[in-house]
Amino acid sequence: MESVKPVAPQRWWYLMPIIFITYSLAYLDRANYGFAAAAGIDRDLGITHGTSSLIGSLFFLGYCLFQVPGAIYAQRNSVKKLIFFSLILWGVCAAATGMVSNTPVLMALRFILGVVEAAVMPSMLMYISRWFTRSERSRANTFLILGNPVTVLWMSVVSGYLVRSFGWREMFVFEGAPALLWAVVWWFTVKDRPADASWMSDAEKIELDARLNAEQAHIAPVRDYKSAFRSSIVMKFCAIHALWSIGVYGFIMWLPSILKAASTIDIVSVGWLAAVPYLAAIILMLLASWLSDKTRNRKLFVWPLLLVGTIAFVASYLIGGSHFWISFALLVVAGATMYAPYGPFFALVPELIPSNVLGGAIGLINACGALGAFAGSWVVGYLNGVTGSPAASYIFMAAGLLLSVILMITVPARSDQRAKHEAPLSLHRT
Repeated sequence: MESVKPVAPQRWWYLMPIIFITYSLAYLDRANYGFAAAAGIDRDLGITHGTSSLIGSLFFLGYCLFQVPGAIYAQRNSVKKLIFFSLILWGVCAAATGMVSNTPVLMALRFILGVVEAAVMPSMLMYISRWFTRSERSRANTFLILGNPVTVLWMSVVSGYLVRSFGWREMFVFEGAPALLWAVVWWFTVKDRPADASWMSDAEKIELDARLNAEQAHIAPVRDYKSAFRSSIVMKFCAIHALWSIGVYGFIMWLPSILKAASTIDIVSVGWLAAVPYLAAIILMLLASWLSDKTRNRKLFVWPLLLVGTIAFVASYLIGGSHFWISFALLVVAGATMYAPYGPFFALVPELIPSNVLGGAIGLINACGALGAFAGSWVVGYLNGVTGSPAASYIFMAAGLLLSVILMITVPARSDQRAKHEAPLSLHRT
């Protein structure tokens, strides 16, 4: 058991703001395309509905394909260098989107943006595992992932203002520029490992290194990535994240649908209502991650919350617009409980997977999450078209979420329990 006394507490103040801002900028430059679509980018460039759907999917194609290669590069070389060049490239791609004059160039930029952002999330999660101990990792992961809902909140205001005041082209340029400026800050403030940090004493470096090594001591390394990727524990994590992402996509899709039912509420109030689930998610994410680190029980703050989210999501849909406030309240619960487990979930990954293959494993898990969201959106569109009703698609999304709960229950809570569930990773060798 780790000592209660934290080592080098200044790590939180030096690292977490940088990590949070970096991921927030990445999420901004990938998600603001929706505002351009609403502002008429399709009309201005003569994009058909079918081509518009393809453009939307191209980001996820690049994002999925390059998760693992990017994460492996970061593990074997340097997270600092990878993120630095990613910041420059995605800032250029985002800003250049505001200057496009034809569809092929737009399609290329969206694909490249997916490629250069692919390694950001897995590299950051791996970076956190190098700097924070087991009793801190869930909270550290949560501060990273908070970049998603927090960015949704402020991006909606800023992007809406920029589009209204200038236009979608200027919005892309203005919102791409901060990544270029932040690349300079990143380069001069970030160190790859604690041993390189000038703001830590030698004693703190030695103590932190000893604690991190002790946590991995009982997890035998594997020979190669192929062995790791074929293990049941990695495959379970991949399936859980993919199925979970289908459920999150369902929440994102159902939120505007239920808000449309509030026809008697003015547009400003609707905007505030749309923010409520994300505010609830932020609060519950912080609480769940703190309790996860406090109790060292990751699973307790993953599958039970996802189960509550499944029930609330289904109930909200069944009630529908006939009882707006009840349906909306259930949707707030669903949104909060679907987002809250991310910190504990990704804190469990390095506790069960050897550090020598952790980068590639996290990349594969995150790629499966993105693939789940992409496939989920495609299946939902297909089911809606075939059946002429959203009922089948909501059953599909709820089923995906429920399956993620069932699979999560079968994952061991600690590395010393893994043998009860499967042979150790080190035995899966070719």
